Amino acid sequence: MSIRFDEKTSTFTLHTRASSYQMQLDPMGHLLHLYYGRKIGDASNFHLYPMADHGFSPDFYAYAGPSVRGSYSPDVLPQEYSAANRGDFRVTAADIVSAEGARGAEFLFDTYRIQPGAYTLEGLPAAFGDDCETLSVDLRDPVLGLRVRLFYGVYEARDVITRAAVLFNESDRRLTLEKAASACLDLPFGKWDMIQFHGRHAMERQMERSHLGRDIRRVGSLRGASSHHHNPFVILCERDAGEEYGSCYGVMPVYSGNHCTDIETDFNGSTRVVTGIHPDGFCWQLEPGAQFAAPQILFCCTHEGLGELSRKYHRFIRERLCRCTASQTSEVLINNWEATYFNFDQDKIYAIAQKAASLGVGLMVLDDGWFGKRDNDQSGLGDWFVNTDKLKGGLAPLIEKIHALGMKFGIWIEPEMVSEDSDLYRAHPDWALTLPGRTPILGRSQLVLDMSRPEVVDYLTDCFTRLLSENRIEYIKWDMNRNMADVYSHALPPERQGEVFHRYILGVYALLDRLTSRFPHVLFEGCAGGGGRFDAGMLAYVPQFWCSDNTDAIERLSIQYGTSFGYPVSAMGAHVSACPNHQTGRTVPLGTRGVVAMSGTFGYELDLNKLSRKELSLVKKQIARYQSYAPLIRTGDYYRLTNPAEADFWHGWQFAAPDASEALMNVVVVHPQGNPQPLHLEWKGLDPDAVYKVVRCELQGAHPGLPADGWAKECAGKTFTGAQLMYAGQTLPQLFGDYPSVQILIRKTGK
Repeated sequence: MSIRFDEKTSTFTLHTRASSYQMQLDPMGHLLHLYYGRKIGDASNFHLYPMADHGFSPDFYAYAGPSVRGSYSPDVLPQEYSAANRGDFRVTAADIVSAEGARGAEFLFDTYRIQPGAYTLEGLPAAFGDDCETLSVDLRDPVLGLRVRLFYGVYEARDVITRAAVLFNESDRRLTLEKAASACLDLPFGKWDMIQFHGRHAMERQMERSHLGRDIRRVGSLRGASSHHHNPFVILCERDAGEEYGSCYGVMPVYSGNHCTDIETDFNGSTRVVTGIHPDGFCWQLEPGAQFAAPQILFCCTHEGLGELSRKYHRFIRERLCRCTASQTSEVLINNWEATYFNFDQDKIYAIAQKAASLGVGLMVLDDGWFGKRDNDQSGLGDWFVNTDKLKGGLAPLIEKIHALGMKFGIWIEPEMVSEDSDLYRAHPDWALTLPGRTPILGRSQLVLDMSRPEVVDYLTDCFTRLLSENRIEYIKWDMNRNMADVYSHALPPERQGEVFHRYILGVYALLDRLTSRFPHVLFEGCAGGGGRFDAGMLAYVPQFWCSDNTDAIERLSIQYGTSFGYPVSAMGAHVSACPNHQTGRTVPLGTRGVVAMSGTFGYELDLNKLSRKELSLVKKQIARYQSYAPLIRTGDYYRLTNPAEADFWHGWQFAAPDASEALMNVVVVHPQGNPQPLHLEWKGLDPDAVYKVVRCELQGAHPGLPADGWAKECAGKTFTGAQLMYAGQTLPQLFGDYPSVQILIRKTGK
């Protein structure tokens, strides 16, 4: 069993394959955290917390005598779920206000239960699977009549422990939750680095690493979405931890709205992590008999470095969080957006599809502008009926013609938004989030629909159920192109306006759940102005997400690098776009653009009819190459070989099959140099005793006829041992030109 309870010491120990998590009940009934780290035995580790005099830190009443002053204080105990205003002055998990207006709570042990399988959370996404064991521990505040049920899902073989909290009002009076975090984790010793992933639109998830000091660090979003700016995923690691060594802790909320992770190192040197819904702008009225579920958190711990932490998350998200049953195949898509923007008709779209089909593209995606009065971004959102001025006869004739080409058909939607110039807004202006008596704040000339209202979710369910029922659509791109301001629901009373942000996300999840359940054959891809809501909550419903609106291949290197720390390559939407690039004006060789986009779901975002014969020939080869690589790219183990912010002149990454049967190396030269140092790389994830053959060596974007060109041709067919490639490594020749790249595929041939 992965969960054990020692009745003699009142100790819970949770074991995964390589880690242990331990808690203990103290004599008063507080649930204390003792240990999370490398796997150990079941013996209690309470000795890690010396009970010395801590001066002005107050004691629990039962320990308030002069002989023990400051020795048993809430301010030093590692409580699993601590509440504000009861003597713990660190960041706490809960802030509760009683009907009398008194702030404070103290949770004491009531009961526990161990059961097979994963737990579920009402209205929220959560990990699933039978390879899990669940511990639920009930704590109770007898004064408030408030029960907190802490959930621990232990995926032993996957080295992941999930956490969540559900609060039940068992009293006969309303309670107010001003903060209800999902989890609290104390690490009693150690000096840690924090890794976070900041950014902005078109430059998401830029990795930043810093030493923790004696302060409080906060990573969060108040934009109504997990945001381009501060991704919810956070890592704590030893200061000397690297890709292949060092203790690392991952903290990943399964949530898509306002999030907050606070990290505090206190006067004892203990580090506390509290994570969940952002408390600012949050105030939930918990009625008698009601319950509130806080989002799930995915915790992962490894002593084998950042690379292994990432690979554990990649596998877990693919296999135990993504619920979409629509197949993620090697189908390559073409999107018309950067080719036409709003200016298209069925003939233009069909011409793009014809050319794409001749090259091996399998999915035509019609982007924004197909519905309502939608000739620009000023109007039409909310009116989800076909614009027959552009598409004569509706969608059906176009879809039929595209299917006749042997292609699938996909379409873009933006369900959560409404234009002022729309039939929907004219009929229901109160369905938009707006402040009474004020002109609204617009973003991209649109307003945000009040997804906290059930009637709004029902309306959108009907619209898209009709769209998907009446048309043979195999793919949906679900966009969200602004953040939330003027957050006020015209359907809720004043005292419940602090619930709107969270109720909005619950509405989004409800709509996603309805549509993905009713149309399991449809592949849904998420988008939020690019990667503005790229999080584990969305990936529970959509197995892939548009990584960024920035399609510049060189910029994408750092975006995809940062994203890879927590999220799998199979989830990263990545396309080859036109050059000069529409975001940066940079020109990158078509071959290199393909290499970068292959480290994602892969597709094209350009007008193929404008390419030369030579370029079209290369596109056809790219598609065939990607389709042969796709299983390895989507399910293989991912290795970061360089940090694009630190690499002198090249960036590299690699995929290896879990059984070490094959591997794919990718290298892009980002700064060609005169007389550069040798480009030396070491392969990862191979069998050292096996022999590998170079199946394919493709040089892209380099000047032809130079030594590197001959090297690439000679390289194919050569054999090396896994030990040679991993420990001695491989040296590439000098690569000339603007952003040249190399892909090398090797396969095991025997021992």
